[in-house]
Amino acid sequence: MRAEAAFFQEVWQAFWAAVFPRKCLICGKLEGMAVEARSSEVGAWPEQMAVWFCGTCCRSIAPVVPSFCVRCGRPYASRQGPGHTCLECLTRQWYFEKARAFGLYQGSLLEAIHRFKYGGKLSLARPLSSLMRRTFETFWEKESVDMVVPVPLHRRRLRKRGFNQAYLLGSGVTGKNGIVLDGRALYRRRKTEPQTGLSREQRQKNIRRAFAVRWPERVQDRKILLVDDVFTTGATADACAQVLMEAGAARVDVLTLARTV
Repeated sequence: MRAEAAFFQEVWQAFWAAVFPRKCLICGKLEGMAVEARSSEVGAWPEQMAVWFCGTCCRSIAPVVPSFCVRCGRPYASRQGPGHTCLECLTRQWYFEKARAFGLYQGSLLEAIHRFKYGGKLSLARPLSSLMRRTFETFWEKESVDMVVPVPLHRRRLRKRGFNQAYLLGSGVTGKNGIVLDGRALYRRRKTEPQTGLSREQRQKNIRRAFAVRWPERVQDRKILLVDDVFTTGATADACAQVLMEAGAARVDVLTLARTV
């Protein structure tokens, strides 16, 4: 009976795929969505990714794997050996304790983020947030985080875009882990220029004192995980971490979907 049930299930799935072929959410191609699991320090690729991404797009996504900086998560050129603190982290004082990211900001992951963030392709929220969740579960224990706080958008940009991509990504982290997601604890009190294309110094100046904590009592003595889509120079994440720590947070860590190198 089990063999017959499995046979009919396979036939039904093949029929369904033939009548309603799935499109890759990144490239839009109608092709076989099966992809081989691929090993990394953040775990094998979840089989569910094959529901959303084609094999070609999956293979062009590069997860961040050791060796990387134990503080900011910056990948090193060598993929061997234990992680250590990078030169920037030895000479710079961050307000966050550690930062981790799922993958490198290139290839299909970059394309997916652009389609999601700027193209309004909200169907990407679920697979991308699931990658965030797997990264969180790799590098953090649930008990080490009290609250997830997304990097906020200015209200004008939020109205124009219609959603905060960091909030949607953060919901994937909290959904199955029972952690509070607070999208209002932190707010952007002034409109800033887009960080894209700015130098490190310009980014830091642009974002300085752009954030504030709305209710300090909600973050006081809390271990906070700050979430965003991309970690570039760390200026935005550190500016958020600074105001959270000044408001009394016990600790701030950073999780992003991607990071530049």
